[in-house]
Amino acid sequence: MIEAWIREFARLVIEEAPRLTELDSAIGDADHGSNLSRGLTAVVAALDSTTFDDDTALLKKVGMVLVSTVGGASGPLYGTFFLRAAGALAGGFPAAFRAGVDGVAARGKSTTGEKTMLDALVPAAEALESGKSWPEVLAAAEAGRDATIPLVARKGRASYLGERSVGHLDPGATSSTLLVAAAASTLPPDA
Repeated sequence: MIEAWIREFARLVIEEAPRLTELDSAIGDADHGSNLSRGLTAVVAALDSTTFDDDTALLKKVGMVLVSTVGGASGPLYGTFFLRAAGALAGGFPAAFRAGVDGVAARGKSTTGEKTMLDALVPAAEALESGKSWPEVLAAAEAGRDATIPLVARKGRASYLGERSVGHLDPGATSSTLLVAAAASTLPPDA
């Protein structure tokens, strides 16, 4: 199931790469979609060519591939998400997802409300932990993503724009919502 989640995330990101790059061109350096697409293409290649003893090993591999192939902040942030999630997977998917989110927060020295991927990930983690259904978890991520539009960016390249970052959807929150959408369509309700 974890492999299906990762493969679906890769499919969604590759499909949405032009849109992610377009969003990033407004407030970043116009490479979010292309960078993530390249990294997730490498992840799929690694999944195709490697046999894993368990899902923990699979998630560790995903994290390492993303760190080594995705440029900018996205590689270390998504890589940290998967590496931390791998370490907590024994506690169940909600615990692993939360560990990943906490890793992103620590790595990015960020929190919600700063126009980052955490604006989508944190509400999703909270919904998962409270036993919400996948449609509710996805709705929480989507609401968090959409709430980035009026925010002033406080982290990353977008923060250089200050007030000019207002009115734009955050590309990281958008790609993070794809991560949740992939889980919602591949993982069982009680994951």
